[in-house]
Amino acid sequence: MTKNQMAPATNPVPSFWNADPRPLDDFRSTEDLPSEIDILIIGSGIAGVGTAYHLLQDSSFKASIAILEARKPVSGATGRNGGHVKPDGFLNVPRTAKIYGAAAAAELAKFEAAHVYAVKDLVEREGLDCDFNVTRALDVFLDPGHAKQTEEAYKELVKANVVDLHDIAFTPMKDAERVSGVKGAQCCFSYTAAHLWPSKMIHQLLQLLLDKGVKLYSHTPVSSVSPTPDNNGAWTVTTPRGVIKARKIIYATNGYTSNLLPEYSRCIVPIRGIACHISSPKGTDTPHLVNTYGIRFDARNNDYLIPRPDGSIIVGGARQRFWHNKERWYGTIRDDELVDEAVSYFDDYMQRHFRGWENSGAKVESIWTGIMGYSGDFMPHVGEIPDKPGQFIIAGFTGHGMPQILLSSKGMAAMVRDGAAFENSGLPRIFKTTKARISSKRNLMEESLEPLWKTGRESKL
Repeated sequence: MTKNQMAPATNPVPSFWNADPRPLDDFRSTEDLPSEIDILIIGSGIAGVGTAYHLLQDSSFKASIAILEARKPVSGATGRNGGHVKPDGFLNVPRTAKIYGAAAAAELAKFEAAHVYAVKDLVEREGLDCDFNVTRALDVFLDPGHAKQTEEAYKELVKANVVDLHDIAFTPMKDAERVSGVKGAQCCFSYTAAHLWPSKMIHQLLQLLLDKGVKLYSHTPVSSVSPTPDNNGAWTVTTPRGVIKARKIIYATNGYTSNLLPEYSRCIVPIRGIACHISSPKGTDTPHLVNTYGIRFDARNNDYLIPRPDGSIIVGGARQRFWHNKERWYGTIRDDELVDEAVSYFDDYMQRHFRGWENSGAKVESIWTGIMGYSGDFMPHVGEIPDKPGQFIIAGFTGHGMPQILLSSKGMAAMVRDGAAFENSGLPRIFKTTKARISSKRNLMEESLEPLWKTGRESKL
């Protein structure tokens, strides 16, 4: 795929989260771009805005900061995801331990668990109105073989005592359907999680930053960055609206990273997902869901779901409809179109899967796609970019950014503002971007999917 093809689509399908106009949609701090800036952040999602926020937590820090956004602010993954802050405290721990070691797996699990209350603290500290709610996540397993395998792996984790499992509750098959409310549940696990309106949170945080002097330029895509700095150590950043000289650059570009950093084209791949908003007719009596959900059909196919305060539902996934067709989702940035073969998947979704919803009349009100940045080794890339002094990256969160990004942006701020070494940033060691990771010929994500792509057949679930 060429560089131009990796630039964000200009007219994305509206998501439920961003359907209504926002005051900052077309905002530009000044008519002309500044000719120079101390810190330039590319991308206005939670990674970019979170980094700017944490930079300013040191009141003595006086550097100038600008955020460039190719489209409307928060129009990428943060404005198109499932609204789910769901740490992984056990499910992928064995895989992580196998690849990176038990200590690294434990470090990552602890880091993710901290995000639920890190987001809560941010929301309360800044008075953000974003429907934030701490609850329990339920991972519900529907395939008997997969359920048994997961239960056995969980019991092995308990024995190994590698990670803290005190927050995780296991429910066996005899009670799983009653506890979860999901038809055909073979077992389920519950643990602390949260849900929110992500774009509301970030739009409000952006406004706070603007009030403190941060500059924002919407509809200002970056065309290129100079291959080398000038004599003063500044990088030349070119946009259709002019050129900026930046002493430091932070790429908060996730799935679009290789558009500006081609060296990351193998290790951060854009992938397309689909989600929808479901509601029942007014006056309909439907069960009130208090938990968030991961509905796991087998080892590969799963959906995610959160309840909204008004009783409506956000659901995403539908992998079994299109993941077998690589061209429909892998390596594409087309969030300006739907994945047509997945649209009907969500028809009668609640009626099919949840007890008590059979006569709810629940139907899809809106549906959209979004672009995530999938890392070839499953871990995000965070830190200073090798051989590019003053350039930093915070990207590649593999569809799992909400329980990883906020504290990653705090660590990023420490590196950029204070010159902290990555090892002293508070970030998991396996997040560090390195030459070895960037140049690796292997892509574990692709290797795991090759058998599916070879068959080219839709999963029949």
